[in-house]
Amino acid sequence: MNKRIVALIAVCIATLIYGVNYTIAKEVMPMYLKPYAFILVRVIGATVIFWTIGLFIKAKKIEKQDYKKIFLASVFGIAINMLAFFKGLSLTTPISASVMMVTSPIMVLVFSSILIKKSIGKLRILGIFIGLIGAILLITYGKSITENATNTGFGNFLVFINAASYGLYLVLAKSLIAKYHPIVFVKWLYLFGLIFVVPFGYQEISEVVWQEIPNTIYWNIGFVVIFTSCVTYLFNLYGLSKLKPTTVSVFIYLQPVIATVFALIVGSDSLSLIKIGATLLIFCGVYLVTKQPKKQTQTT
Repeated sequence: MNKRIVALIAVCIATLIYGVNYTIAKEVMPMYLKPYAFILVRVIGATVIFWTIGLFIKAKKIEKQDYKKIFLASVFGIAINMLAFFKGLSLTTPISASVMMVTSPIMVLVFSSILIKKSIGKLRILGIFIGLIGAILLITYGKSITENATNTGFGNFLVFINAASYGLYLVLAKSLIAKYHPIVFVKWLYLFGLIFVVPFGYQEISEVVWQEIPNTIYWNIGFVVIFTSCVTYLFNLYGLSKLKPTTVSVFIYLQPVIATVFALIVGSDSLSLIKIGATLLIFCGVYLVTKQPKKQTQTT
């Protein structure tokens, strides 16, 4: 099978996992685990899994000068990304959070233009503004009156920070993934990330009453650690090694569709005109940002 097709399938599966993760993780927080405690469990679990797998991988070792790059990638791909996302998700709803994550392709373009001097046309600039207007609309007015959404506006803002951080991570990780085996890269990524999240999660995890957590919630925690933390990172890294960062990030706008359907089925969220309007603006912005210019398409 064509490697590009395999990469697209891998990113699709990762997107599906991310889509259902909004509701699955939301059921854990904040009743059973507070956000930072959940992140610490997630990162510890993923670190142990990847370093164990790494024992059986014979691949090129990390060069000394690249440790700084991986360290920086872990700041945005693990620390800020997860801390902002889980804290934001604990305050907002699954649908709002998934819609906010769609801004990631826009942020990838912004950071690509800054870091690798990628040119931005007028159409893409328009797309950036339209997408950000939708994000601001959702942050400001996309409030939900539910038991699990205590501060939707601030929660949506944190998820936007998460999306921006993830977008920057995709740009930073591209060159490293082309150079190293995915397992070798990601085990160091999580180890460095663990250093950042321990100070945030230590206090909260010491307050957890583990014996009072139902078995169903343990299954949710296991899903997040194994599938959301490990499988998705590996699949996205493989996709990133074969595809452009903007292509990988584009798949993120399937997340609201999956998250919305799943959340509505299990009854964990509801739709509103504000959510729908903001979603349309963000999708419009993403479409303009990811649309290939005619000259470039013809050349390709």
